[in-house]
Amino acid sequence: LYTIGISSAVDLGNLNLQNIKLIDLHLSLTLNIFKMKKQILPLLFLLLSINLFAQSAKNDIQEITEMILEQQNQTNTTQIDVRNFSEQGNYSFNSTGGLLNYNPNPAGNLFDGINLQAKHIRVVSLVPGEAAVAMYYNEGSIQPKGYGAVAHYLTRVSETFVKENGKWVMVTGHYSPITGGQGTSQVGKGFSKDE
Repeated sequence: LYTIGISSAVDLGNLNLQNIKLIDLHLSLTLNIFKMKKQILPLLFLLLSINLFAQSAKNDIQEITEMILEQQNQTNTTQIDVRNFSEQGNYSFNSTGGLLNYNPNPAGNLFDGINLQAKHIRVVSLVPGEAAVAMYYNEGSIQPKGYGAVAHYLTRVSETFVKENGKWVMVTGHYSPITGGQGTSQVGKGFSKDE
């Protein structure tokens, strides 16, 4: 008596053509199931990886959106720019329409008045957990310390973020006025990293 599979027992002394066909069918099914398992495992791994990637990207979107809104609220309250900038510095095109600015040691700007509201924030995770771009509209009023007031500040914003020391920091920013609105009255320093 030989055992085939888990529950099949065949008496080799009584083998006939029908029993051999059943044994062959059973072995064939067992082999096909084994092959399917080998194909399913990589597929399951791929699906799990895609799910983790999507979940991580979703986390980036939520974290950066909440950070932008919270930092803007703090800036409106304290009259100090509280955004997190990269330790490597920050590149930006300011809403004055000026040249590219590089600030090697960005510190928070001071304001004589500021009341901005970010709208329609969209975040694209480029490398989940590591790099992302945020785009939104910024509307309100702004008066940088020592500059004229802008009563209808209305700009398109595009900011690039990376993770440094476990927190999202800005490495680039592009701010351009929308027709019917104005950019800031503040003039950028206008120097480059190479100077």
